[in-house]
Amino acid sequence: MIPVLGEPRASVPIMYGAPAPPGGLLPWEWAHRRLVDARNYWIATTRPGGRPHCRPVWGVWLDTGFWFSTGSLAVGNLSSNDQITVHLEDGQEVVIVEGTARTGHDREALRPLCEAYGPKYDYPISPREDGTVVDDLGLGGPVFHVVPEVVFGWDRDMSSPTRWRF
Repeated sequence: MIPVLGEPRASVPIMYGAPAPPGGLLPWEWAHRRLVDARNYWIATTRPGGRPHCRPVWGVWLDTGFWFSTGSLAVGNLSSNDQITVHLEDGQEVVIVEGTARTGHDREALRPLCEAYGPKYDYPISPREDGTVVDDLGLGGPVFHVVPEVVFGWDRDMSSPTRWRF
């Protein structure tokens, strides 16, 4: 059973040497809503030699963290270094997730991902016992569950930069 994330602790991040934000801290719901509603997410992993690797992916934010599947170089990167950053496309209302990508999920653990993913993208996927998901043509790949450690967010005027720790 994969644990549900609790409410993270909010604090002021270190940004540009700025003092405490004049607008106060953003509520977790502000970041959570953007993570749930986003269509495209960018993932950043590290190649075994140390070079960065960034790609857009489709995925879903559930109560347990971020879930996605990919067949890109990220698969090999994450097998040697499970640290990952996930961020949204919006550069004005920013949400950045830093955490650990985990694999090796059974069919039951993958069901919530599939149930949310299909309607979101109008692209049904099904879980397999080997920890992968497949579409109607049998195409698919391994699934990664990003367990967040810290999330950063700020709004358009940078008045409320916030760091949430889990």
